[in-house]
Amino acid sequence: MAKINKLRSIGPASEDALKSALVNTAGALMLTKASPDEVLGELFDIVQQRKVYADGKTFIDLIPKKRLKQIRKEYLVKREDPNFNLEEFVSQHFYEFKHDLPTYTSNKKHSPSQHIKELWPVLERKNRRDRGSLIAIPYPYIVPGGRFVEQYYWDSYFTMLGLAADGEWGHVENMIKNFTYMIRKFGFIPTANRTYYLSRSQPPFFSHMVRLVARHRNRTLTLLEYLPYILGEHRYWMRGRRTVEKLDEAAAMRHVVRMPDGTLMNRYFDDKKTPRPESMHEDKETAGKSEAEASEKLFLDLRAAAESGWDFSSRWFKDPSDIGTIHTTDVVPVDLNCLLYHMEMTVAETYQLMFQPLLARNYRRSAEKRVAAISKYMWDEKEQFFVDYDFKTGKTTGRITLAGVFPLFVKIATPDQARAVAGRIERDFLKKGGLVTTLYDTGQQWDAPNGWAPLHWVVITGLREYGYNALADKIKKRWLKTCDELYKHETKMVEKYNVVEPNKRGGGGEYVLQDGFGWTNGVYAALTKEDEHPKITRN
Repeated sequence: MAKINKLRSIGPASEDALKSALVNTAGALMLTKASPDEVLGELFDIVQQRKVYADGKTFIDLIPKKRLKQIRKEYLVKREDPNFNLEEFVSQHFYEFKHDLPTYTSNKKHSPSQHIKELWPVLERKNRRDRGSLIAIPYPYIVPGGRFVEQYYWDSYFTMLGLAADGEWGHVENMIKNFTYMIRKFGFIPTANRTYYLSRSQPPFFSHMVRLVARHRNRTLTLLEYLPYILGEHRYWMRGRRTVEKLDEAAAMRHVVRMPDGTLMNRYFDDKKTPRPESMHEDKETAGKSEAEASEKLFLDLRAAAESGWDFSSRWFKDPSDIGTIHTTDVVPVDLNCLLYHMEMTVAETYQLMFQPLLARNYRRSAEKRVAAISKYMWDEKEQFFVDYDFKTGKTTGRITLAGVFPLFVKIATPDQARAVAGRIERDFLKKGGLVTTLYDTGQQWDAPNGWAPLHWVVITGLREYGYNALADKIKKRWLKTCDELYKHETKMVEKYNVVEPNKRGGGGEYVLQDGFGWTNGVYAALTKEDEHPKITRN
C-alpha cells in the first residue's frame, strides 16, 4: 500500500521526468557499442561480399581476439601482401563463442511436449559481459535456437507463453527483467542484444509480457512496477510526434505518421540507411537488381521490414514478386498500431489504478483515436478485411495478410468486422496444415505456403475473443497436427512450416530452416496445455 500511495502523487511533470530518467543515458551508451561493420570497414565488407561464411550472421557474431580497430589496422597492412589469404586472416583474428550447454539428444520415444520441456535448459543462455557484438544482459534467457542465439524481442513473448504453461515462471520474469534493463540502457528494446540491432526494435509486445506476468502474481503491483518501462517504450515509438503533428498534410518522422485527418499513427523504421550487416551480401544483391533510384531508401525499407519481424514478405512490396519494390516505410501497418493501442490502454489502466484519472484519460484518448483511425483507414470494405495503409498513395496496400487479424487479437474490431475476418480466414487462409501467412507464394519466408507459430496464436486468440471457438479449434487442431507430423519424422520443432503441403518442410528466405525453436515450442506448449492454464490464453 505504501508503494501505491507513493505512486499516487505522480503528475504530468513528474511523468516526463520519469520517462526522461529511463533514457537519458541511451545516446552515450549506444555510441560506445558500435557495430562491427562500422569499425572494421573494408574488411567487414569484403568478408561478407565474398561470402567467407555462407550465412552472413556467422561472421558478425564471431568474437574478435583483439580490439576491432587493431584488427582493421593489421588488415590494411597485410592485404598488400601478394600471398594474403582472407579466410586465414579471419580465422586467426576471430573465434566462435561456445556456450557451456548441457548435452542433449532428442528421444524419439518422448512426446513433443516432453521434448519441449527438455529443451528449455538447452536453449538457456547467460551473458553477463560483452562478447564481440553480443551485448551483456543481467539475467539468463531462452533463445530461439539455430542461428538465433540472442534474446529476441517479439520471439520472447511467444516463448514466454510456453514457459508459463510449463510452470517456468522464473525464466519468464528473468527475460522481462532483461527487457527493462535494455529500456534503461538504450531507451527502447532492440531487435535483440546485439550491437548491430541497436538501430531498430521489433513488434512491441512488452505490454503483453507485463500482462502475462500480472496473471501469475499481484496484478496491480505488477502493472505499477512495469509502468515506467512501458512509458519508455511508448516514448521511443512516438519520438518525432511534436514535429509531425504540426504539419497540415500526411507526413512521417521516424516511427510516427500523421494521417490525413491529423491522427498520429506508427510505422516500422530504422535509424540507418545502409545494408543490414548480418545480411550485407543479400541487401547489396537486392540493390543491384532494384530499379529504385535511391539505394539508401531501399536499405531503409529493408531494415524497416526487418524491424517488423516479417523479413521478408510480399506485404511490403509494390510488386508482390519483386523485393526490389519494397516500400515498408510508406506503410502504416495494422499489427503495429494494434500493439500500440494495447500499450496505451495498459498505461491508461495503470494510471487509473494509481488514482490519476487525467493521465489515464490522456492515454485512453490516444488509444481511442488510434482505434478510429484503424477502422477508417485500414478496414477495406471491398476486401472485408483489415489491410495495411500506404500513406503516400492515400489508400490500402491491397495485400491481404494475417496481420489483418490483430484488431481481433486486441479486441477493437466490431462484431461485423470480426465476422467478415473470420469468414475470410476460413475461406482463404486455412489450409490442410494450418494458416498461410499471406495469399501470395513468392519464395519469401513470410508468404505462402509457410505458416508461423506466433501468427497462429494471434489468430486463434483473436477468433476466441469474438466467440468463433469452433474455427479457432479447427485451426489449432490442424496446426498442432502439422507440428506433430514433422516431430514424428525428425524429432524436432522448427521455425516455420509448410501448411499447404505439410509433408514438405517450410522454406524460403535468406537462410536455411532453423531448428529449436523458441516460439514454436512456446505456442505448442501453450496450446496443448491451455485447459490446464486458462489464464495464459487471455489478453
